Amino acid sequence: MPEANTMTLFTRVSSGLALAVSVSFAAHAAPLNADQAQVARGEYLAHAGDCIACHTAHNGKPFAGGLPIQTPLGKIYSTNITPDTKTGIGTWSYEDFAALMRHGETKSGYAVYPAMPYPSYSRVNDTDMHALYAFFQHGVAPVDQVNRKNDIPWPLSMRWPLKIWRAAFAPAPAPYTDTARDSASITRGAYLVEGLGHCGSCHTPRGVGLQEKALTGNDSSIYLAGGGAIDGWIAPSLRNEHGGGLADWSEAEIVEFLRSGRTPRTASFGAMNDVIVDSTQYMTDQDLASIAKYLKSMPARRTQAKPYVYDSAISRVLYAGEVPPTPGAQIYLDRCAGCHKSNGNGNGKAFPALAGNAVLQTSNPTSAIHIVLSGGAMPATRTAPSRMTMAPYADVLNDQQVADVVSFVQTSWGNTGGKATAADVAKIRKTAQPVSAEGFSMAEPELHHAAPEDQASGGK
Repeated sequence: MPEANTMTLFTRVSSGLALAVSVSFAAHAAPLNADQAQVARGEYLAHAGDCIACHTAHNGKPFAGGLPIQTPLGKIYSTNITPDTKTGIGTWSYEDFAALMRHGETKSGYAVYPAMPYPSYSRVNDTDMHALYAFFQHGVAPVDQVNRKNDIPWPLSMRWPLKIWRAAFAPAPAPYTDTARDSASITRGAYLVEGLGHCGSCHTPRGVGLQEKALTGNDSSIYLAGGGAIDGWIAPSLRNEHGGGLADWSEAEIVEFLRSGRTPRTASFGAMNDVIVDSTQYMTDQDLASIAKYLKSMPARRTQAKPYVYDSAISRVLYAGEVPPTPGAQIYLDRCAGCHKSNGNGNGKAFPALAGNAVLQTSNPTSAIHIVLSGGAMPATRTAPSRMTMAPYADVLNDQQVADVVSFVQTSWGNTGGKATAADVAKIRKTAQPVSAEGFSMAEPELHHAAPEDQASGGK
């Protein structure tokens, strides 16, 4: 496993999340006034921060909390951030709200668990912070729902150690600022990725204190270099590098992936489905392009990794109807080739390519094992409304068979991924759950977000 801890303390979502939850607001028949425009801008920014993902329980009310999150200390539950005056944040001032977002401290004075990525949110500028506050006070329906008590035994439940963690690992709040080398678009992309997007929460390795080893692209080349396993999925590198990163991706492909969750090259899976459904599909083309430009500007950390080169040797054998002695080849022909083809190139956006897929170029086969066991689901989005589901094989293939077919796809057609073992499969099988496409849908109506030119200037 990578050096990051395989824990869900910092994962932004968990399985079973009600992704189809609807957050609807009254349509504006007339032009927005200043207050309405600020609320609408805050709504857009809340999407960028994917706030609904953690603060909405399965079949729960939007932003009312109650989502269970597994941590090494025990189970914690997200809190009610609706403007309810008894159980939510309806009595919070802007200063109270900003203190939580930037310092991880509640109105009552206790420190929150860093499952909330306040080290990233600390970079949000004042204009955007005020807009977020306006949205949560005036754009969200209040819900009277008492916060659930965390299932963490004493003395681990004591809060004062969290202040020590904050002092050691959380940065002093400072909005993102331009650097001489950055274009306006890269600056905007960095602001979104490093701030509200908190992409490093999953895609950056963690240290012994479960802290992100870097919080910005200026800190270290380890930033966004790939995280550990989260709920059985590996968060890959987002740097412009080979061997599992984005070196082979164009900026346009990154935009398309964030907008729809699928390209001919790959498809989203695991927690990334949640990000696309709840967050990135609602972002403007200009902001998505800025994110793509920023990610492509990040130099490779794995400089020794070589570019992917397609190898047709196994394709010719399979196409001829022959079964090579390679373990897993027959299972692939029987179970996988119908969709992903014998040449591994898939079929457009319906069945993503396995040949050259960045997920299959790393030494860790966890994600591939999980997909075979649990299946996969591409969510419906505004630009790709069809749901596509791959059936799970946990009840069809034993541990050795899963290991064989995963090893086959990780090492065929020029793929350079690591092989899987039956022991690897047995470990993941303990927690793997069959996926369902039903939870992923076009949840929300068209947004009344701020004008693109306002969005572009807001991150400076």
